[in-house]
Amino acid sequence: MNNTASTDVPFLVPVHSMGRDIVIECQWIAPEKADKDLIVFLHEGLGSISMWRDWPASVCAAADCRGLVFSRYGYGQSTPRPMDEKRPITYLHVQANEALPALFTALGLEHERPVLFGHSDGGSIALLYAAMFPDRVKGIAVAAPHIFVEDITIEGIEQARDIYLSTDLAKKLERHHQDVDSVFWSWNEVWLDPEFRLWNIEAEVSQIQCPILAIQGENDEYGTLEQIRGIKRLADQTELCVLPHCGHSPHRDQPAAVATAVANFIAKLD
Repeated sequence: MNNTASTDVPFLVPVHSMGRDIVIECQWIAPEKADKDLIVFLHEGLGSISMWRDWPASVCAAADCRGLVFSRYGYGQSTPRPMDEKRPITYLHVQANEALPALFTALGLEHERPVLFGHSDGGSIALLYAAMFPDRVKGIAVAAPHIFVEDITIEGIEQARDIYLSTDLAKKLERHHQDVDSVFWSWNEVWLDPEFRLWNIEAEVSQIQCPILAIQGENDEYGTLEQIRGIKRLADQTELCVLPHCGHSPHRDQPAAVATAVANFIAKLD
């Protein structure tokens, strides 16, 4: 593992990914635990390292693991995405098949078998990575993932657009991203593209071999429980965790409960 950066201090790592040279903002958690499992945290569609706050560190402490948090291309302090660069409909597949392996190579993690924790978009990326690289992952925990597009998802993203245009949401997000408009519109526009209604990764989920923990709130404003129930139908090794009084961000709405569920899941992997 590359230990060139201090513990808990974000740093930039050069990565050749998707045909270009970029830098990705990363942060290690407890890298001194070299003999422990590595949890890699994959953020949501508007997320970044700073938006996780201290929750990844609390999970790593509960699970006695080390961790890696990073901001994907275009997010946080990573290389910004130009405003005129639209995301392809397959952008989540590209992240799983190209961007994540490239980051692991840059960090010297090619031979690791990490546990992935992904939220929302990050959950879908975790599912795709586990399907594409079955020998490179020990287990995955996904919170509010998407495996197909629902009406409630599109309605939620339309509402997010209206909120972004009519409130101070952009100002709140500015502290977390170099180019907040690029972050928001590249995410919002691809999900509202009519072609994206056909996006579906059920075939890929059915190929996953590793253990899966699928977490979702009963009051998720971006998806129904059919998302995680569908994962269970397609991959019988899946453990479901349904949280009452919880929305689309389980680790923020019920941080202790999600941290405990993830720690228990990792303990059973051994």
